Amino acid sequence: MAKRSLVDEFEVKDNRVKIKDISDYEVFSDKDLLDNLRSKIIQNLIDENIPDDKLLKEYIDEEINKATLGYDLDYLQRNYIFNLILNEINGYGPITEMLEDDSITEIMVNGPNSIYVEVDGKVEKDDGVSFINDKHIIRTIQRIVQPLGRTIDAANPMVDARLRDGSRLNAIIPPLSLRGPVLTIRKFAKNLDTIDDLLLKGTLTNDMAVFLSSCVRAKLNIIISGGTGAGKTTLLNVLSSFIGSDERIITIEDAAELRLHQEHVISLETRLTNYEGEGEVTIRDLVRNSLRMRPDRIIVGEVRGKEAFDMMQAMNTGHEGSITTLHSNSPVDAINRLETMIMMNEMEIPVSAIRGYIENAIDIVVQIDRMGDGKRKVSSISEVNGIRDGRVNISEIFGFRENGLTDEGDVVGEFIVSDNIPYVYDKIKRKGITSVDYIFERQG
Repeated sequence: MAKRSLVDEFEVKDNRVKIKDISDYEVFSDKDLLDNLRSKIIQNLIDENIPDDKLLKEYIDEEINKATLGYDLDYLQRNYIFNLILNEINGYGPITEMLEDDSITEIMVNGPNSIYVEVDGKVEKDDGVSFINDKHIIRTIQRIVQPLGRTIDAANPMVDARLRDGSRLNAIIPPLSLRGPVLTIRKFAKNLDTIDDLLLKGTLTNDMAVFLSSCVRAKLNIIISGGTGAGKTTLLNVLSSFIGSDERIITIEDAAELRLHQEHVISLETRLTNYEGEGEVTIRDLVRNSLRMRPDRIIVGEVRGKEAFDMMQAMNTGHEGSITTLHSNSPVDAINRLETMIMMNEMEIPVSAIRGYIENAIDIVVQIDRMGDGKRKVSSISEVNGIRDGRVNISEIFGFRENGLTDEGDVVGEFIVSDNIPYVYDKIKRKGITSVDYIFERQG
């Protein structure tokens, strides 16, 4: 074999070494050098027992020496290959460093050379990381989900799981995905935002923060509405922090993301079917069960189906101060979605009765949106205040109005307060809470 240098195959960008183009780099029986190294070493590790990290590193070093014999590798290139293989064995392949980077909140793998990350609310393509091929992506997914007792293959081409650190993983492969394997990981925030953090980021105003904290302490029933990635769970975490430490709180989620600091918290999580297609436990099952657990508060991570009816039942039968989120684009849309989800139960309940049910159950709808510049804003805080013309009536108390964009693409706008004193103000006062008096007394 002719001696060939790898120098032209690498480039350095943002202190990362990346292979420029290895699609036609044929060595070792027409396999790519790196793909061959990874496959060969990992298979050998399966066949042999490597007792500790030191011997493991020595073993990888020896395999690199044998596999790259006849190639001129400098220190940077050799170190890159070494770390790449170590990440394959001890980590999660090319995305290992992304999972460890706290500034990255979401990882989206659309293909071997199409990897996107979300940083500070903005999605951008990361050209410094790549997989070798589709098989490499699938192998990485399998490595991630295998310790969780899950699998992904042609018979089970879709998996949704929670990683050990709380991050949420979703993967889908052919034949369901027509473009090849797709992997999405929403990372678990190590440092939770507080209300002060949201204030500093301009997500809401001080008056809005005082009002929302008063609503929680007054045990009003609250829905947090927003689109994908808008920050619904973050806001839910923040609002939950205002619940009294002496209350028994039941949290219900598909994948546990809520982290409440109160002592009396019971966390429940759904379960998917097993290999026999049995054993599923849904949000609805857990909501129903929670009613028998003597809750002071019920917090549901997200309602999106028949469980909406059970949630409304809980709110209407003395379980005050419940909080949940749902996916919608406006407060009005949130109420309409609730109606639709309750109708999914296929019970013979008139629409007028369903709307009355919602009107009695819900006090506040909080809309949070991700703006065009990637920043989150609480764009509306509205109250449900009766039925008008046969429909649930919603009145805005606080809002955010966009006025345009700066030259840098930042959203320009202002928060506004309604001139009308909301009906829920009386509910808050009846609980002996006076922290919002200054807001609405100046309105009067």
